[in-house]
Amino acid sequence: MSDSLGEIEVFVAAADSGRLAHAARALGISPAAVSASLKRLEASLGVKLMLRTTRSLRLTQEGERYLAFARDALESLRQGRLALAHDNNDVRGLVRITAPADFGRNRVAGWLEEFAAAHPNVQFQLTLDDAVADFFRSPIDLALRYGRFADSSLIAQPVAQLARVLCAAPAYLARRGMPTHPHELAAHDTICYMVQQRAADRWRLFDGTDDLEVLVRPRWVFNDAEMVRRWAIRGMGVAYRIWSDIAGDVEEGRLQRVLPGWRGEPVPLSLVYPDRKLSPALRLLIGFLGEKCGALGT
Repeated sequence: MSDSLGEIEVFVAAADSGRLAHAARALGISPAAVSASLKRLEASLGVKLMLRTTRSLRLTQEGERYLAFARDALESLRQGRLALAHDNNDVRGLVRITAPADFGRNRVAGWLEEFAAAHPNVQFQLTLDDAVADFFRSPIDLALRYGRFADSSLIAQPVAQLARVLCAAPAYLARRGMPTHPHELAAHDTICYMVQQRAADRWRLFDGTDDLEVLVRPRWVFNDAEMVRRWAIRGMGVAYRIWSDIAGDVEEGRLQRVLPGWRGEPVPLSLVYPDRKLSPALRLLIGFLGEKCGALGT
């Protein structure tokens, strides 16, 4: 892969994965080819883009600056491919998708309806499940997944960093009062999501100056994010939720931001698929969903 465009693609893949081996696997080339490509790109630019060790990669300041331009270049080319794909009569067939339950109901289903209106020959099978899907045991073409992704046998395309916020029903806040500092959350009822059979009861919060981890007292714990949202709306306590999932509830008055000057730890969102050999329908859908998800992180 000797052309400059290929070197840019390698650079972005390496920046996203943080390791030569992971970037190589995602691109279908050898780690040595990845390393050589990065060296050629650095030589052509006259700057060091990455600091490399045997186990990891780290961007230099120049690399951080260049990464934004590299992403823009690849995105422009992707948009060009999408424009051509719109005219492709092969955009048809069944696409099997899995997504987190709350995000799937509130966002993905509506996006698929929009996509389906433009592509009447595509059929959809949508599974809503907070559990991590197993591509090798279930018939899945595409997954939307929260969190950091470590399975190097699959291709993960990061598409957004989704903000978390604190929220509660107006009735709860009228009854218990509005906290004025994160440390006061310990005295409040909280509604927690369950991760790997335990309550996610340590909430990280940032206000631009302070970075705190608060241990809360869960009154309610659910393994279903939709139940966390519903119990918050019912006035059962304070919840720590992804903003895009509860923005409509806040706008319509069912929920209210708690400590609005503080934001929670962002949640990475990725599109995950098992193979780069994509059908025209799946390739087009990945681009479409990537744009939709990316807009949520702005």
